[in-house]
Amino acid sequence: MNRTSARAPDTAAGERVLILSAGVGSGHNSAAAAVQQPSAARADVAEVQVLDVLQVSSVLYRALLGKGYFVLVENSPWLVELGYDISDPPFRRRGPIDPWTRVNALPVIAAIKRFRPTAIVCTHFLPAQLVALLLLRGVIDARTAVVTTDYDFQGLWLTGAFHALFLAREEGKVELMAFGVPPDRVAATGIPIATQLNLAPARDANEPPKLLISAGATGGTYAVSVVRQTLHMRSSFTATVVCGRNNALRQRIEQLVTPAGDRYRVLGFTAEMPQLLRRADLFVGKPGGLSASECMAAGLPMVLVNPIPGQEVRNGDYLIEQGAAVRCNTAATIGWKIDEVLREPGRLQRMQAAARRTGRPGAAADVLSRLLDGPSRPLVVTRAAQKTILDESERRVVATDLTGPSSLVRLIDSAEGSTVALLRAEELGDLQKRYGAPNGGLVLRRSQALVSLRWEEQRLLRAMLRGDDTLPVRVEGLPSPLRFLPR
Repeated sequence: MNRTSARAPDTAAGERVLILSAGVGSGHNSAAAAVQQPSAARADVAEVQVLDVLQVSSVLYRALLGKGYFVLVENSPWLVELGYDISDPPFRRRGPIDPWTRVNALPVIAAIKRFRPTAIVCTHFLPAQLVALLLLRGVIDARTAVVTTDYDFQGLWLTGAFHALFLAREEGKVELMAFGVPPDRVAATGIPIATQLNLAPARDANEPPKLLISAGATGGTYAVSVVRQTLHMRSSFTATVVCGRNNALRQRIEQLVTPAGDRYRVLGFTAEMPQLLRRADLFVGKPGGLSASECMAAGLPMVLVNPIPGQEVRNGDYLIEQGAAVRCNTAATIGWKIDEVLREPGRLQRMQAAARRTGRPGAAADVLSRLLDGPSRPLVVTRAAQKTILDESERRVVATDLTGPSSLVRLIDSAEGSTVALLRAEELGDLQKRYGAPNGGLVLRRSQALVSLRWEEQRLLRAMLRGDDTLPVRVEGLPSPLRFLPR
């Protein structure tokens, strides 16, 4: 990999924000576009750019990652679930990027160097892993954020170097703190969604309930079963069916609902989803992270159908737990399930209130503010610390319960008060010999020839020192996660 430095310009000229996504489905790119909105609105941001890393990769790589995933979802969902579970433990893979991914990453690295960002936001784990590698090698000097796009945390998102990690909900933060990730580097902001300035009028309680049936951006054929079952419902309702980019699906559903007159409105892909969400009373569709977040922000409860094994099933579990959704596990009962919600007095209203409580419409602005106003140095998690975190997750051990050489300790920037490194206790020995200070802390120095250090120590110093010659730090144990629970 080319090690030419791409040091960021002085932020006095304005922040240069680069948002990296990957077009595996529409959610990651939607989250990237959502973060772009507050970036463009801030006076301290000189330029913002969004890059889908798959669009600058080879055609084969793009096809296998983008289209191949949905082929598996359609034909072998059990394999998707297996892959999700296997990759769920954090730091399951700690080695270098594989050669094929490295080759396809070269155009992304070139784009990063050309843009010279002062801040990078990653809304997919692929660019997040790449950016971590560039931080550790000294190729970039920008604040970096990892923004997850599902309600449940998945281990692939946790990287060896980052400035901030933004999660959808508080439980994910508690989970990461239990592994040892410092609380000052993790925040539960919600999933970024676009802000809509010209929304439609709110739903009218005097009209029959409005259903919004979504087949997703690509137009899943499960929508046919959903619509067919609603034809047998007893409740009074109207429905808008969104078929995405699947024109054949749209035509099929139009023929299906012809006998129902004007009760159904059938659309293809539409840019008016925010307005449709605001007008509707009940959403029927898949619990993708972005779709669910948009529904919650609009106060729109959900009837969940056909979730993708893994992340969407877990999204659904969370929404049901909050009282903002119900799940239908078989197409034969969809109409009955919706009827049950509509016919029980007060139930729909309670679900709408739960959705409003769950929604985080300001997540995108929150992510950007926390990143730009947060610590200037990254958090580095050493390979040994990553191994401990992986072992903890598999043994279901809380990091603060560990003792001995494999326990985790933090290095705290004495000036900023932020955690700059997470390492094993046994790794402190060499650092204390080289950089020990009279007060028991450390003063890390660039004057120590990097070539004389072990490879892991080189990575640690390069990322933490940035442009400075010295960095005083103090050594602390891990705080209890319970101290940081909201009251």
